[in-house]
Amino acid sequence: MLLQDGCAAVVHLSSCHHLSEFGQAVCRCLQMRPAFSTVHHGYELRFLNTGMLCTVFLKLSCQVVSPQLDTMTQMDYKYSLLGPAIDDYRKRPLLLQVDNTPMNPFAVLEVKRDALKRSNNSGCFCKIRVYGVLFGLAVMFVIMASYVLNGDKKGLLLTPSPYHFTTLVNPGLFAFNLSSEKDYAHIKLVVKSIKSKVDFGSSRHIPELKALIKTDPHMFSVIPHKFLPGIKNPCWYEEYTGNRTSDPYRTNMYGRYSRRFRTVFQHLRSSFHKHLLYRKKKLYRMRCLPYFYIIGQPKCGTTDLYDRLRRHPDVKFTTFKEPHWWTRKRFGIIRLSEGVHDPYPVEDYLDLFDQAAYQIQGNLTANDRGYPSHPNIIIGEASASTMWDNNAWVYFYDNTSEGEPPFLIQDFIHAVQPDARFIVMLRDPVERLYSDYLYFGIANKSAEDFQEKVSESLQLFEGCLMEYTMRSCVYNTTVNNAMPVRLQVGLYIVYLMDWLKVFNRDQILLLRLEDHASNRKYTMHKVFDFLGLGPLTKEKESEITESPASNTRRPADKNLGPMLAITKEILRDFYTPFNAKLAKVLQNDSFLWENR
Repeated sequence: MLLQDGCAAVVHLSSCHHLSEFGQAVCRCLQMRPAFSTVHHGYELRFLNTGMLCTVFLKLSCQVVSPQLDTMTQMDYKYSLLGPAIDDYRKRPLLLQVDNTPMNPFAVLEVKRDALKRSNNSGCFCKIRVYGVLFGLAVMFVIMASYVLNGDKKGLLLTPSPYHFTTLVNPGLFAFNLSSEKDYAHIKLVVKSIKSKVDFGSSRHIPELKALIKTDPHMFSVIPHKFLPGIKNPCWYEEYTGNRTSDPYRTNMYGRYSRRFRTVFQHLRSSFHKHLLYRKKKLYRMRCLPYFYIIGQPKCGTTDLYDRLRRHPDVKFTTFKEPHWWTRKRFGIIRLSEGVHDPYPVEDYLDLFDQAAYQIQGNLTANDRGYPSHPNIIIGEASASTMWDNNAWVYFYDNTSEGEPPFLIQDFIHAVQPDARFIVMLRDPVERLYSDYLYFGIANKSAEDFQEKVSESLQLFEGCLMEYTMRSCVYNTTVNNAMPVRLQVGLYIVYLMDWLKVFNRDQILLLRLEDHASNRKYTMHKVFDFLGLGPLTKEKESEITESPASNTRRPADKNLGPMLAITKEILRDFYTPFNAKLAKVLQNDSFLWENR
């Protein structure tokens, strides 16, 4: 394969020994070699292996000469670092084959011209300069827009490098108009293919405690094996090694990146030292973990549930609803658009619960016997990513099995807190996906655009299933980042079955948003009973159950109207086998969402 300046090509190779130097470089990457670079005929070839992809960022469009095809083909790489943010669907990348081997749509190679080499073709050089300028302007615009429009949301605008990997697929796949009978028939076949590969029979291997400790020894050294007796919430005393004038929150990463947390820490700082316990010439501070977690799912009513629960006098949350420590901050992911920073230590996470710990400690010290008069104060945490977001695993754990993560978030929570309780709020996954699109979408949202993104995502998911197991594709970071809508978040049963592998069924309360919306009093009573909370006065109960709903759809999004009927039909067909398994496991047919 011959490449001109700035080109990139996609290849799939089954063996290396008979290939040229160029082909061998590609093949080494595909055969699980770590990141490396080489120079071939003046081109700098840079590779990054992720276990599934060989990929790097592409700078601009180019011409590719294929000896097999004997043609020159203009290529435009929509699926690069800025893939999800670019809406120009008119140009599509071309899949090439080498040695007549079928194409792997999840392998990408960047070829960058050595700066010291110059092309003899002045026309090509001028074209490259023009493309380079235009590309630079486009990048600047998209990055600026991401900061202005995305804010603190974990949106879909940009995906961080190196956490987003280029995915190129056949140009004929994504230029779809479902109003066309031919295109509609093709997408139906895609869904049929996906459903034929749905398999709930495989079970994951539960890692041993020793293996978990090895991945994060510091966290396990901070959190004790046993908690204080006589109180409901998991708490303990930790020796404080600072002096009485030091700032305990000075290095907290949450405060560094969030103005809201800085304000909270300023308040906590003013009363921190008076809450220190002095025993045997040492200072101690109370530390607490949450008693319960609202773990999912996004756009299923978790914010409304959080707002109502925090009105209960015995329930305490952090000021910020979603710390995302277990899924993101622990790995150094602050915002999805900003790449990776230093990981947040567990102490920074525990700091978020200091205000609640003060109240629990106050109850302890107020009682002569050392037991609180109000033992039912509990702490909650409501990161809606906890149930499903394991996207960081591929970058930190290298011992994979069939492309599936060796460790999941629930493994670590169970290891330090086996008695924790979890609340899951679900809704019709078809409606969840559209709500997710409207909430996180930035510009040019429409039912037609949603339709196109659904088609694209379905085909990416099907492409993964051609080579990997269903669980592997659900947890596959590359596929998840490449899909313009988050289809995988609605595959509730896949995540639930993995949670039930480590926690008992009675530790997880599952609710439906549809039931909550129609009868909040009923669902809130279920939550109160599940958490073992005491009775409320009628006035307080009315305040909790009758307050307006939180985080509802914005007026501008309501004006877009519902999704297209044909899109709904396709999505309902896609989610049907997953809903059926969910209803069977829960022995509750309402989770089929058939009457909608």
